[in-house]
Amino acid sequence: MPELPEVETTRRGIAPYLLQQRWCGAVVRQPQLRQPVSATLDQQLRGREIHAVERRAKYLLIHCDGGYLLLHLGMSGSLRILPVGTPPGPHDHVDLCFESYLLRYRDPRRFGLLLWCEQPPQEHPLLRHLGPEPLAPAFSAESLHHQARQRKTPVKALIMEQRVVVGVGNIYANEALYLAAIDPRRAARRIALVRYQRLVVEIRAVLQRAIAMGGTTLRDFQHEDGKPGYFQQTLHVYGRGGAPCHGCGQPLRSERIAQRSSFFCPRCQR
Repeated sequence: MPELPEVETTRRGIAPYLLQQRWCGAVVRQPQLRQPVSATLDQQLRGREIHAVERRAKYLLIHCDGGYLLLHLGMSGSLRILPVGTPPGPHDHVDLCFESYLLRYRDPRRFGLLLWCEQPPQEHPLLRHLGPEPLAPAFSAESLHHQARQRKTPVKALIMEQRVVVGVGNIYANEALYLAAIDPRRAARRIALVRYQRLVVEIRAVLQRAIAMGGTTLRDFQHEDGKPGYFQQTLHVYGRGGAPCHGCGQPLRSERIAQRSSFFCPRCQR
């Protein structure tokens, strides 16, 4: 599943092609995604100028005159900039058209979203309850520590909760907790502020490195130009259960925490 770094990589890749351009319309081949694509999307987009391409959590927002296009890549979605006339494949469901190229949405599993919206983003039902961005000043050790005070939940589950902080997916939660030397099973309320300070630093560092390297190579994710990301080559713990810890050499442990695969070093993380 594309996570925050993959979505940010996609945003940065498509933005130069979209800014200050006008839509020429849309071709919808398969409207049945997580929510149906509007039958009038072509008319809704045609002639509108694009002013910004933003990301909120794992959503892309393409701002135009009078509204914005809200996209989510779901579990297997991707976007490609392609020449006009490029033949579609079996999972190429929507083309967003410009004069000399198109933005093609591909989604084999069809769990993504592509919606035309006119209400302010902060009022949209899919966006209004989201927590702060992990790379923004609003995400702080103090706020995380405050939210953890009354929680018995493991700290790994806390930092993956979208109302607490957005975009810290399973891979990046595992990595950040390892680098912060925090056991992912530890109750969130039993972690001191000073340790949350280090965790916030490591969450930001892990995400920034992943963005710089183009995200994590997963089976279903590729760059907007079709090239895979490379962050997986630098993973410390994720997917390495039983392998030696990079720090102490002891075998890494794998457990299910809050229904997600978790990897950690029982000696280095406490």
